[in-house]
Amino acid sequence: MANSPVKYAMVDAFTDVPFKGNPAVVCVLEEERDGHWMQEAAKEFGICVTAFVRPASRECTPPENGDAIFHLRWFTPVTELGICGHATLATSHHLFSSGIVAGTRIKFLTNSGPITADKIEGSLSAAGVTSAGGAKDEFCIELDLPRFTVHDCDPAPYMSLFSETLNGVQIKGTKKVSCTEDLIVEIDSGDAVRELQPRMDELRKWPGRAVVVTAIASPDSGFDFISRFFGPKIGIDEDHVCASTHCGLAPYWSSKLGKCKFIAYMASKRGGQLAIQLKEETGRVLIRGQAVTTMVGSLLV
Repeated sequence: MANSPVKYAMVDAFTDVPFKGNPAVVCVLEEERDGHWMQEAAKEFGICVTAFVRPASRECTPPENGDAIFHLRWFTPVTELGICGHATLATSHHLFSSGIVAGTRIKFLTNSGPITADKIEGSLSAAGVTSAGGAKDEFCIELDLPRFTVHDCDPAPYMSLFSETLNGVQIKGTKKVSCTEDLIVEIDSGDAVRELQPRMDELRKWPGRAVVVTAIASPDSGFDFISRFFGPKIGIDEDHVCASTHCGLAPYWSSKLGKCKFIAYMASKRGGQLAIQLKEETGRVLIRGQAVTTMVGSLLV
């Protein structure tokens, strides 16, 4: 018996303007599919991340707590991810805006543990971020994600690579994210982050999963810090807006700036804005953003 067509949506996350932020494909499954099929579908879409979401039970809103519960997995064109924030926000936006979920909270069951998404009425301007006013749906989504531990990293093994791969930028500090082995590289200015043109062929040789380049934002920018994410090893040369990397950037910048709430900007060509709160007492990071649906369709295989 042939499988039923799979409905999908393309959603731009962490923006209220179409064709900005970070795009993700959201596939809504009515029946379980195996990982090989998901990987092949993600390869076919060819976008940075494809999310596959499936109700955890026939009832999307269990009467005992009112939360919709879904299984969620994320794939790049070449591998499955352990966690992906922007595709989780895109998935939440689609489930809320399409009416699949009528309530205001979704609990996702993932390989990284449970992640909740809360629908919050109003634009992101309530969190201090200037809105461009492009979103049709005036609501935000707040993700409750795990806090990543960052630890000291000896920069010596990388110094010979910095000048060639990162165009000789001035390095102010390096850290590693324990769970992902991503390398955090702080450089001297936000302008340098924006202008950086790293050599992807060299980044593929670096140890760890990816490289996150970050700097304190200029005082007149309206942001606390600015970053970019490069992950050619996992099939993403540059992730336009990587929410999960802020699970490590939040404690990193908290220790430097002495605060727990941030407005952050990812300076890819598409760009994206995030409102972040580090919850040290619970070991969680709250990340809030908006999203825009740009396409819907069906996968026929």
